[in-house]
Amino acid sequence: MEKFQESMYKLIVETSTKLPKDVRRAILAAKLKENAGTRAAMSLDTITDNILKADENVSPICQDTGLPTFKIKVPVGANQIKMKKAIRQAIADATKDTKLRPNSVDSITGDNSGDNLGDGTPVIKFEQWEEDYIDARLILKGGGCENKNIQYSLPAELEGLGRAGRDLDGIRKCIMHSVYQAQGQGCSAGFIGVGIGGDRTSGYELAKEMLFRSVDDVNPNENLRKLEEYVMENANKLGIGTMGFGGETTLLGCKVGVINRIPASFFVSVAYNCWAYRRLGVKLNAETGEIQDWLYTEGEEVDFTKAEEEAAAVEQQEEKTRSVTLEAPITEEQIRELKVGDVVTINGMMHTGRDAIHKHLMDNPAPIDLNGQIIYHCGPVMAKDAEGNWVVKAAGPTTSIREEPYQGDIMKKFGIRAVIGKGGMGPKTLAALKEHGGVYLNAIGGAAQYYAECMEKVEGVDLMEFGVPEAMWHIRVNGFTAVVTMDSHGNSLHEHVEKSSLQKLEQFKDPVFK
Repeated sequence: MEKFQESMYKLIVETSTKLPKDVRRAILAAKLKENAGTRAAMSLDTITDNILKADENVSPICQDTGLPTFKIKVPVGANQIKMKKAIRQAIADATKDTKLRPNSVDSITGDNSGDNLGDGTPVIKFEQWEEDYIDARLILKGGGCENKNIQYSLPAELEGLGRAGRDLDGIRKCIMHSVYQAQGQGCSAGFIGVGIGGDRTSGYELAKEMLFRSVDDVNPNENLRKLEEYVMENANKLGIGTMGFGGETTLLGCKVGVINRIPASFFVSVAYNCWAYRRLGVKLNAETGEIQDWLYTEGEEVDFTKAEEEAAAVEQQEEKTRSVTLEAPITEEQIRELKVGDVVTINGMMHTGRDAIHKHLMDNPAPIDLNGQIIYHCGPVMAKDAEGNWVVKAAGPTTSIREEPYQGDIMKKFGIRAVIGKGGMGPKTLAALKEHGGVYLNAIGGAAQYYAECMEKVEGVDLMEFGVPEAMWHIRVNGFTAVVTMDSHGNSLHEHVEKSSLQKLEQFKDPVFK
């Protein structure tokens, strides 16, 4: 097994930096289906550009490389203790080489281990089987989509759908509701794995196991096959669209599994995964640990460049947008001129701030003058160059709704004028934007390479005691583009899409499976 650690390192790097072919095909299909010239089409253009940049740079597709979860089948007699040790070392090495973001945080103290190792991280699940080789699979599922997982206990009353009973139709309603509740916060268009039955723990485990299936496979269970097909056809009628901007594609894949339950409990568990569906696997020689074959390699390669040429030939259906360039410090007058739908290009300085920073700023002074400045909800992947200077390796937006308890107060306290993130924010922030004169800009979730290329120089960093993802990085950017989705006039695209999609969800209230 002398090659096992090396093989695991290769698996980690490939999973972080290269989307599998089945996922690329699903994204291409969405791209070709979308109306050209819309915000959703622009988002898909950014996504495909980001995929190609990650290939070229061999850098993380998305800066949030999640909690690495391994599923490994081994022959009888394999030394799982040594294999686990090798996997942990491969994780630490990949983190050091900036192929993974350091994401392992002590749940009590908040301390970041810095190497992705800690109690419970990474997750490694072994299973013995009677084959003579090792099947090793890895999924990197970021926090934004992990937070949109949901579990239902039937019977239940569901918003827009009414009563969901303990039958196949009740399950159908739960799955449709799970897509609705995710909105754009999980970096839609996304994929879902569904687990029917079990207890609360095994149901979620089954749902995540479904995410290891190929996008193109066919469920051997006839009832579940029909259910998967129904969801794929109808979830895309909700109009949530890419990034929650509205559009033709909300869901890229749905896989459903079932296990037995006890009479008193009926759980439907849904594991949501963003478009950056980082899941790969390898077949290994059980004696040496060498890679014999890569999994998820079936089917045609995807040529995004050719697709862009085909899309360009389609008649453009331009949404009414206005392009504006901003550079901090930004005045209230500039902000008041912006409206939902405007495309903003940022040059100059911006400052990252996530959960730890927002909590800190509530009770402490800012390390720099933030008056008129821009806060970016981002936990980047960072490295040092040969001269010892920090450089940005990956820097897409994180889900903003986590900062809802703090954001409005912090903007008013420090004079911040613009906030960038993904998925939108709630009524408290919207009210503060109107009162203070602020704006929320939605960047494209997962597009970590696309945005990293806009970042010309790291001017400094503060509060590194919170760890690399949670520190406040001061970054000079050029050509950083995002869309106004919440303005200073009380308008919110996210609120509009949520209300519209709820109305569309109600059409699926009547029974389908009897």
